[in-house]
Amino acid sequence: MFHHVKSLQFNARVSRPDPRFANLLLEQFGGENGELAAAMQYFTQAFGAKVPHPDKYDMLMDIATEEFSHLEIVGATIQMLLKGVNGDLKDAADQSEIMQVMNGKAAKESIIHQALTANPQFPIITGGGVTPRNSQGIPWCASYINSNGDLTVDLRSNLASESRAKLVYEHLMKFTDDPYIHETLSFLMTREVTHYKMFEAALDSIQPNFPPAVLGADPRYLQQAYNFSEGTVRGPWNEGEIKGMGKKFIYVEDPLAYVQETEGLTKLPDDYSKELEAAEKLDKKMSQIKSAEVKDAEPKGVAQWSTYTDDKK
Repeated sequence: MFHHVKSLQFNARVSRPDPRFANLLLEQFGGENGELAAAMQYFTQAFGAKVPHPDKYDMLMDIATEEFSHLEIVGATIQMLLKGVNGDLKDAADQSEIMQVMNGKAAKESIIHQALTANPQFPIITGGGVTPRNSQGIPWCASYINSNGDLTVDLRSNLASESRAKLVYEHLMKFTDDPYIHETLSFLMTREVTHYKMFEAALDSIQPNFPPAVLGADPRYLQQAYNFSEGTVRGPWNEGEIKGMGKKFIYVEDPLAYVQETEGLTKLPDDYSKELEAAEKLDKKMSQIKSAEVKDAEPKGVAQWSTYTDDKK
């Protein structure tokens, strides 16, 4: 269960109203790389992880809960940036921070115009409030969530999610000179790095964790690196050892000729029968391990999510 503490995790502050930046910051509230998407992604992933990986369930729930805290920080910051656009507009336009920004003249009309220019939904639909939409006014969507039911796949998705979120915060910093907002964005950006390292450590603790999911790669099609563009650029992505696989890349200079000569890759020049046999055995072994991982952890008899006696530990 959740218990809401009304104090923010980080002391969010703003120097002055700024509807334009408030609109940009909506990306981290209701955007595809924002805090709501992250919170819901980790929260959703946690359910499937509880039985086979109770320790990772705990981690995912902790990080999801922190992301909800970050969502509150972002929402509070947006609301403060919209001061003067909400129902107190007539009074707020005469307050000192508004007067400093607008130099006093036509303050009320100017702040409304800023909001309308930044996002017409601020004064028209939301009444100067925050809703789960991105900076273009597009509502938040569950398709932003990646939850695939395999923890090693989910954790890799989370590494990418944290990377994208960090990048967005970096970009946002370029569009405000408010020192207080910079402090808040720096905190939120840094927590993305922390979460990245937590997910990375969690992935490393699951062995084996590659290739993702259960089935291994088909040895017949693993090593070829095709030259699908004009010119030849070689690097560790198409020559030398395939990291962690114990095999080397086979560079195919002319993919068209290679496909024609092998009749659509059905008649390859090498004999892979032994490798195919070994791969099949490994697939069966990994399928049994993954299946047992879940079945052995499932309680017998009546299913019960919480024990209560251990919840306080």
